[in-house]
Amino acid sequence: QVQLVESGGGLVQPGGSLRLSCAVSGFTFGSYRMSWYRQAPGKERELVATASRSGDNTNYADSVKGRFTFSRDSARNTVYLQMNSLKPEDTALYYCNAVYIWDSKRQYWGQGTQVTVSS
Repeated sequence: QVQLVESGGGLVQPGGSLRLSCAVSGFTFGSYRMSWYRQAPGKERELVATASRSGDNTNYADSVKGRFTFSRDSARNTVYLQMNSLKPEDTALYYCNAVYIWDSKRQYWGQGTQVTVSS
């Protein structure tokens, strides 16, 4: 059974930091491209960060460049999103996504973890 379980969300003040985790199971971690998305109320889901299988090639949305860092731990089948210098506009439900590298139609989503940036 495929599972992507996010954790680490919460309420943080502007300028603060959070580290999101996404633990995966039920598929071969190394065969999937992993990404983080987010969706704010009333807005479409947007790509935040994505990385190749090796983690060497990482891309970020312009709005988070320099503040967020994506990493993956193949030994733990887990990906992380370190979020620093958080802003109120970062408030959203953050989702973990996995896409099979040889068939993009085979993809999975986590249930999401809420991040709220507010004073």
